Amino acid sequence: MGTSASATSQAAPFAPTHQADHQGNGMAEHRRSLQSVNIHNSKTKSIITNKVAPVVITNNCREEFQIHDKIQSSNYSMGRISDLLPEHYLVLGEFFMVQDIYNRADVLNTTKSHGAPNFRKVKGNYPLFGMGQPSLNGFKQVLQRLQIDGCEEVVFICVRKEPVVFFRSDGDFIPYTPRGRENLHENLHDLDRELSAEQIELSIRKELCDFAKLSENMFYVYNDIEHFKDDPQQVQILSEEDIHVTEEVYKRPLFSQPLHRYYRLPLPMEGAPLEETFDAFVNILRVTPNLSLMRDSSRPLPALLFSCQVGVGRTNLGLILGAIVFHHLQGASESPSEHKLDFQVIELLISRLPKGQQVLDEVDDAIAMCSEMHNIKDAVFENKLKLEGIGEDYQIQGKSTKAYFLQRTLQSLERYVYLLVFNAYLHDQYPQAFPQSFSQWLCMNAWIYRLLACMDSSELSAPASLITDGIRVLVRVSSKFLATDLLSTAKEMKVANFRRVSKMALYGMAQPNSEALAVVMSYLTDQRRGHSTILWLNLQEELVLEANGQMFTPREPGSLEQPIPVCVQHPQKLQEMELTLKHDILRCEKWLEVITEQDKQMRMFKTCHTIEELFVHQKSVHPGLSYQRIPLSDCCAPKEEVFDQLLEAMKSSLAEDPNCAFIFNCHDGKDRTTAAMVIATLTLWHINGFPECEEDEIVSVPNAKYTKGEFEVVMQVVRVLPDGHRVKREVDIALDVVNETMTPMHYHLREIIISTYRQVSKKADAQWLRLRSLQYLERYIYLILFNCYLHLEKKDSWRRSFSQWMSQVKPDSLAHFREKKNISPSAELLIFLVHFTS
Repeated sequence: MGTSASATSQAAPFAPTHQADHQGNGMAEHRRSLQSVNIHNSKTKSIITNKVAPVVITNNCREEFQIHDKIQSSNYSMGRISDLLPEHYLVLGEFFMVQDIYNRADVLNTTKSHGAPNFRKVKGNYPLFGMGQPSLNGFKQVLQRLQIDGCEEVVFICVRKEPVVFFRSDGDFIPYTPRGRENLHENLHDLDRELSAEQIELSIRKELCDFAKLSENMFYVYNDIEHFKDDPQQVQILSEEDIHVTEEVYKRPLFSQPLHRYYRLPLPMEGAPLEETFDAFVNILRVTPNLSLMRDSSRPLPALLFSCQVGVGRTNLGLILGAIVFHHLQGASESPSEHKLDFQVIELLISRLPKGQQVLDEVDDAIAMCSEMHNIKDAVFENKLKLEGIGEDYQIQGKSTKAYFLQRTLQSLERYVYLLVFNAYLHDQYPQAFPQSFSQWLCMNAWIYRLLACMDSSELSAPASLITDGIRVLVRVSSKFLATDLLSTAKEMKVANFRRVSKMALYGMAQPNSEALAVVMSYLTDQRRGHSTILWLNLQEELVLEANGQMFTPREPGSLEQPIPVCVQHPQKLQEMELTLKHDILRCEKWLEVITEQDKQMRMFKTCHTIEELFVHQKSVHPGLSYQRIPLSDCCAPKEEVFDQLLEAMKSSLAEDPNCAFIFNCHDGKDRTTAAMVIATLTLWHINGFPECEEDEIVSVPNAKYTKGEFEVVMQVVRVLPDGHRVKREVDIALDVVNETMTPMHYHLREIIISTYRQVSKKADAQWLRLRSLQYLERYIYLILFNCYLHLEKKDSWRRSFSQWMSQVKPDSLAHFREKKNISPSAELLIFLVHFTS
């Protein structure tokens, strides 16, 4: 309270009545009750009154008698669902209290017989149960049912994320949830990410009690949001005991049952749970001795009971997690799954996981056991079919139907993939009693993040006819949307942003057409430069074609600036897709919509060539030309495999000709081209020798640690790596050398980290900018790690790949830098993320 005791040994008199009149009758009554307490003056140091409450302080303790201020109706908002319904107070300022369960939700019709909607036991012998939301008496009935079935120990897990409160009604407590007027059928799942559902429920109860005091002990609720028959209905609230929160409904019946435990594990409605949610589930396994692999096998397994609102989606996910755990405790069946999901990400994941096929079969078996009401594999398949069945995209409530079903497909696929990953984690960590959390284990297996980032492989099955049917448009690569010629090289070299690294045979540019390709090759092979061997590396991961002598790439009409990357495991797949698109364009023989510098135009294409065909033609003119396509993602760090491919390509070319020239291009010659040029610069320095270090790094703000790349996480990495400061310094010099070629663009791969982050507070798309800044930071750290690899593995001529090195060398030292932050369920999953300090 911040009060101080008086030095006198006598009790201070109570404040006069008129000093507390504004507190209402409650203060007066409390004062009279306080005066009736026998307080010995010999032991009392002081009795002090203040604005909040009288405080009695004795020698050995301090007691505070809290008196609430008068409730002010002006502190709360009022509203109504429609003009025909009465106005009343709104929970949390904007929400109505709606009965949680509607009659049609109980598909299995188990509310009367078992106490909860959709109560069921999974197939097989596991003591694994699921249900929807019960009332208080319904939950007691469920416990009695489990006891009759012989379940001595019960672990009950509520997987609801939204707040639920229970109103007293006819000797029971009935669940209600706050809902918005726009969608009274949908619960609120993201009210406040900083507060738990339990905290929000307590706040709601406090508000409901205040509303009742302002409304003659009554509050309005809704039981029929379809027809509003007899709604809203009044419920009487005399005290907090007329309202229960979820914890009270579930914990009080378990209080006298020492072998029964309750947990709240919020699971998402769609997509995979967060890693911390898996960690919380693992903690439940840790603290339950009978779920340990060292358990007393003579004891029966504890019953696992999961519950969400209607007992379907989230309950099903919880049941699958429980079934996977029981598989590890008692062994899974040997029968392989009849229905397998055909997705590239699943195949790659299983091929790299230890015991990958066993991991898959166990998860599929768990899904089949729990599929009475919902099958997540069927959900993936059905969403995929709906996505593929959409021809011309259309809008529903202002949203793209194609984007909606793509998101649903990715969310259901993500949920399935995370179950596979979690089962692999259990195989590794369960026998060791979980020395690592799931989050820590994923950091130690960071390749999984990279794999999940390429989960969207929908473009692999996208038909080429999307262009000829007018669903997508062709955008000219050199248009204002894609490749602004900031270096003004298009006039001379016929290609945007052509440049060379000083004193090195390293070149970069935007995507050239056949004319520009011929000009560049003539330039490189002329008498002055005289490059007889040239390796051209194309970094594009989008489809690109030359049509009527101009370069085009497909785009969505509503997102002309947004590339459409194609996640492929082998670059040859891009060539095959471009070839299919070429044939479709030439075969259609009709006018197609294209976007150029001027505006939309309609064109008939008479000639069309893939990128590889352009280079095949140039190779007939310049035999020393070699061409490779190494797709590189925009803005973020290259995959470890991309580092390996670039290094191997350069080593092979230099082995044939030490004076080989290297050319890189992406769509605009900026981001990906510059990153690859830095990688090539470091590689050449390690092969041919480093230049002498000159002045300090090129920075726009002198002595600014962020523009010098001295971020906290970067410096932690530097302190771990052997000779880390020199390794970082060499990367910074390489960035500066390459940056000199891009000075008019103010494009520096180090400074852009902080310059992007500083825009976060100023832009509406702050979340996207923060992600982009973290991606740039990730790339910077990868360049430092790659340079360290080049140093340490040089003695063996880099026989061990960078991918192997990243997974094998001191993973314990690097693991704590790999921290994934859940910015968006469908956003790219990153490694090495960090909170910036301002």
